[in-house]
Parts: sequence; structure tokens; C-alpha cells
Amino acid sequence: MVKAIVGANWGDEGKGKITDVLAANSDMVIRFQGGSNAGHTIINNYGRFALHQLPSGVFYDNITNIIGNGVALDIPELIKEIDEVVKRGVPKPNIVVSERTQVLM
Repeated sequence: MVKAIVGANWGDEGKGKITDVLAANSDMVIRFQGGSNAGHTIINNYGRFALHQLPSGVFYDNITNIIGNGVALDIPELIKEIDEVVKRGVPKPNIVVSERTQVLM
């Protein structure tokens, strides 16, 4: 079964929070749009996080997190965000980046 969470407006619609809830029973979480200006606030057993580049499934070690071709990927920000969540006790996330993802230069 595939579940897709797609926003219809700008701003905080709760997509990240809903994705976090559904991720517990998922195999993959795919981020397919946005850039580092986006922010998904997640509150879980690890604490409170504002994700900007990472998909919301990074808190589950059984999930493959995919950054897709609609994302404006800022690689230094992605690395910084991974380091920040790991420093706070989150297992290093399993992340795959699409070869078609737009990379900011």
C-alpha cells in the first residue's frame, strides 16, 4: 500500500508531523519537494527537531529515506542536519539521494 502526503498550500500544513506518525509503519519516506527553507517540526522521544533537508522518517532506523528530484538540495546543510540529529542520539539515518535531485551550487 502507498500513502502520499501532499500539501496544497504554502507554509505549515502539518505534512512533516503526519509523515512522522505514518513512518512508524513504513518502509520508505520520500521527500519530493522544497528546499532548506522548509521546516518540519517533529517532537518525539529524542526531543524536538526542525528538519529542513531531511525527510521526516529519519527517526526510524528501519526506514529508507529518499531525497527525490523535486528537492533543492543544499549538501552542506544536509550534512549539518544529519550531524545535528546524530549528536542528539538519533541513529544515523539511511538516506538515498536521487541522481535527479537538484543540487544547489
